[in-house]
Amino acid sequence: MDVTTSSTDSDLLIRLNGIDIAVIVIFLAMVMGIGIWAMLRSNKGNVQGYFLAGRDVSWWAVGASLFASNISSISMVGMAGSGASTGIAVAAYELNGMFILLLLGWVFVPVYMASGIITMPEYIKHRFGGERIRLYLAVLCILLYIFAKISTDLYSGAIFIQQSLGWSLYPSILGLLLITVVFTITGGLTAVIYTDALAAFVMLIGSTVLMILSFIEVGGYSGLKDSWDSAIPADANGTCGLPPDNAFHLFRKASDPDYPWPGVVFGITILSTWYFCTDQVLAQRSLASKNLLNAKGGSAFAALLKTTLLFLMVMPGMISRVLYADEVACVTPEVCEEACGNAAGCTNIAYPRLVAGVMPAGLRGLMIAAVLAALMSSLTSVFNSAATVVSIDLWKAVRPKAKDLELMIVGRVFVAALAAVSILWIPILTGLQSGRMMEYVQSVSSFLAPPICACYVLAILWLRMNESGAFWGLAIGLICGLIRMVIEFSNPAPTCGTVEYRPEILTSVTFLHFAIILFVISVFVTVFVSLVTPPPEKERLPALTWWTRFQMPIYEEEGESVDKLCEESEESSEEPEEISSWRRALECICGCNPNKSSTGTSEEPVKRKRVPGSVTLYQDPNWTVFVNICSIVVMALGVFIWGFFA
Repeated sequence: MDVTTSSTDSDLLIRLNGIDIAVIVIFLAMVMGIGIWAMLRSNKGNVQGYFLAGRDVSWWAVGASLFASNISSISMVGMAGSGASTGIAVAAYELNGMFILLLLGWVFVPVYMASGIITMPEYIKHRFGGERIRLYLAVLCILLYIFAKISTDLYSGAIFIQQSLGWSLYPSILGLLLITVVFTITGGLTAVIYTDALAAFVMLIGSTVLMILSFIEVGGYSGLKDSWDSAIPADANGTCGLPPDNAFHLFRKASDPDYPWPGVVFGITILSTWYFCTDQVLAQRSLASKNLLNAKGGSAFAALLKTTLLFLMVMPGMISRVLYADEVACVTPEVCEEACGNAAGCTNIAYPRLVAGVMPAGLRGLMIAAVLAALMSSLTSVFNSAATVVSIDLWKAVRPKAKDLELMIVGRVFVAALAAVSILWIPILTGLQSGRMMEYVQSVSSFLAPPICACYVLAILWLRMNESGAFWGLAIGLICGLIRMVIEFSNPAPTCGTVEYRPEILTSVTFLHFAIILFVISVFVTVFVSLVTPPPEKERLPALTWWTRFQMPIYEEEGESVDKLCEESEESSEEPEEISSWRRALECICGCNPNKSSTGTSEEPVKRKRVPGSVTLYQDPNWTVFVNICSIVVMALGVFIWGFFA
């Protein structure tokens, strides 16, 4: 499939001059420099060093990485596209997420740190015992990364490059993959986090410049509102192609087909809690913090940055529709095919079209660097987190005594395999959700994530929850979600002007409404089964719930703490192994030093030794007050934005 732009002479293509190329080269050089620095600086000879950056990351890097990992090329392409299609309501995901980020730092991370875990499925294993739930969550995590994260990141990034530079889709994707896979494999989480920090800085600079120039072009916010109703494409037919009249409202009628207010208030909260508080990508950054105070500071910093996205991503997408309605808001398949190569719709080109039309020569390279930064930060984060889950939760289930070197090799190999599998899903994305990528991503999450959210929330807050309740809540929720997903994707939404043929369950119950229903079903099943089955063992509760996070954990004869084992391995007095020169070179690049790793090498089972919560969760009183005040200020800012655009 070749979906190159319709004409290389189109004014959509970005003409790069020497300054543009220099900016891109400087950005890539800085990324390379940070990656090499992280590769040489970090201790990647054990699992903790490779997957958690040695638990030595400061608040500013944690916050920037949380922001950059979440704000990918999907945000620049997908959020701007949804803004061009429906207005500012898509920003509800980000404005809701800022509050959930604070929930991550103040409620979830204290429990995760007290429990001494590396992955989210590992927490469930400690909390309930057994392997079936841990394996299920690990497999589902990988599937979500493939279908709702990596493939859409690649596709959206390639759309920008394709539509702005005229390159073909798949060569663009392969080039992007090459860079991100190399950094993930060689640098570990240390490289990922610090390149994320650089990416966040570049994204903010580039998108701010574009926002300012866009608002100048359209006459400011008032000019955008005045000209919105006239942003009608030439091929509009009847109501098809007309901009929605509620585009400047976050809260809409309960019957709204895209963003009903119950779904915005409750459905998005459920999805945000799953993503920010229980997903490996975001939680892993907080677990890499030096201590709980730095984790909280990182959450507050990331929440502050998220307040900017309504203005930096969504409104520029709306401006793009006003300026280029015939292309961005096209209706008929023939016109859309000519405009962007996708007969399903062209709202996804809103952001690259704006860059090509508004950014002057010399600054266009900055925007390309910003998109590359967004894409690379997101992909490296997902690849690293996926490798962590596969190594710690899946591979160790097959080989419980696998050494650290083996675990890290498995993770690195899986990164390459994951990238290849994700590419195969991309052709399907081109025809889904009428070209609106954000809706595709959120709908997949709505079908699969609510049961996971219910499981973690109850596990942390409800002492009576047991393994049977967690398992059946997840199982019933998965069945319901898969049924809805099959029905949804088997009956794609009809194009505007055609007869509605889908069943009423799709037209009356949006995916955000379904997320609420699925969450309630999962909670009910979990609570019911937990109450009619024996309570959990008391030994499972210390340091594993919010109410017991300060209690000393009771040691068990199952499993091992990678942290403690790494510490013990470094204190070992065994003679180093003689290795060849080629292997030394490989270790220098990848950090695979077998003399620093000893996960599960003992013949006898080792007691799990988690760090007591009373030590892990200590916070300096003065700095605690300061961080709490900062979080309150951020929340107040968020409430103001919600109220102003309600």
